[in-house]
Amino acid sequence: MVVAALASAETRPQYGSTLRMATRIAPRNLDPADKSLPDSIARRNLTRLMFETLVTLDDRGRVAPSLATSWQASPGNQRWQFSVRRGVNFHDGSPLTSEAVAAALRAANPDWSVSATGDSIVVERDSGDPDLPARLALARNSITKRSEGGTLIGTGPFHITNWQPGKKLSLTADEGYWGGRAFVDAIEIEFGKATRDQLIALDLGKADIAEVAVEQSRRAATEGRRVVSSAPVELMALVFSHDKASPEDGKLREALALSIDRKSIRDAVLQGSGEASGGILPNWISGYGFVFPAEQNLTRAQQLRGEVRYAPTWTLGYDAEDPLARVTAERIELNARDAGIRLQATPNATADVRLTRITLASVNGRIGLAAAASAVGTSLPKISGGPADDLYQAENGILQTQRVIPLFQLPTNTALSVAVKDWDEDRDGTLHLDNAWLGSKP
Repeated sequence: MVVAALASAETRPQYGSTLRMATRIAPRNLDPADKSLPDSIARRNLTRLMFETLVTLDDRGRVAPSLATSWQASPGNQRWQFSVRRGVNFHDGSPLTSEAVAAALRAANPDWSVSATGDSIVVERDSGDPDLPARLALARNSITKRSEGGTLIGTGPFHITNWQPGKKLSLTADEGYWGGRAFVDAIEIEFGKATRDQLIALDLGKADIAEVAVEQSRRAATEGRRVVSSAPVELMALVFSHDKASPEDGKLREALALSIDRKSIRDAVLQGSGEASGGILPNWISGYGFVFPAEQNLTRAQQLRGEVRYAPTWTLGYDAEDPLARVTAERIELNARDAGIRLQATPNATADVRLTRITLASVNGRIGLAAAASAVGTSLPKISGGPADDLYQAENGILQTQRVIPLFQLPTNTALSVAVKDWDEDRDGTLHLDNAWLGSKP
């Protein structure tokens, strides 16, 4: 009878305890609007613990209320009005006002016209922007303000109790959170921890959540760890440092793309994780990713190489601190050699072409594609918005510039202790740690 009662209690969410986790990132500040910090799923999830946006997006890119309860656009989508939720307080106890919201959005977007009117804010753009609500769901548009002492504060489910830049962050559940108090009392986060060290801490019972490198996810699972994965949210690609200089240069780039054996690299280097891809957006976002070829065609690559009289040796740069990048770059170097293309893998920051990882900016395809275009050094071809054909044409236009050769779509992977209950993660890797709770350990 007692055993049955304990088992029943274990299935019900419990308040209390401290959730312990670590991450590879090591931010020097927590400002979500700081564009100098590299974007990552880990940074976004960190931001969402403390700060909130006016709206959020679900897995299908649909807009849902958060700090805004409703919104409407004028004809042409140039002027948008958002009603600010009442009864919300910042962590210092001060009320969330339309003036505070407008000030935060102006600071994050200096080129926007944002004003407060009553319990609403109005955003005006120079031209129509049907995706403005989805833009406001980006973590960099979180609503923040500065305390009198200069500390950044928000309205999220947790507030800061100890912050050591680049080293450690302690958060405590906000008792007055408008969305309901989180189950755990606190979250302790250590920064700058290698995934190997995180897994060791997890195995020793010193951590509840650990990041798992994509190439280690299957091994981690087969070793008995509890591993959960997002949908593909990161593009691994080759990005050229400059536009193609001539038709011959274009042929060499096409030959390089066709020489790469993505399947072999996925099986041997990624250990079967991720998806080989010839497109920029993952298929679960676009619905058409499969139409872009990702198969090796060495015969055609050799033919194209033979049509070019002189081919220079290209340097292939990669992140020296990323073991996966180094091994992948070396495999691409060998593939290119089979096609008669000379690549020289190097950890140097300056290179003719770089092996790059680009985080999906948004589940909104147009916003995600525009951010990816910017990351590879080109612009997004004009699209009218709405029909999938427009998005496809825009993505195809980027690929035709030959600035980027997509390789793989990669997920994020997380290992959990058995104590973590009711894990809640969106397909794009967004974590809802305020919904999780800690049960007893065996």
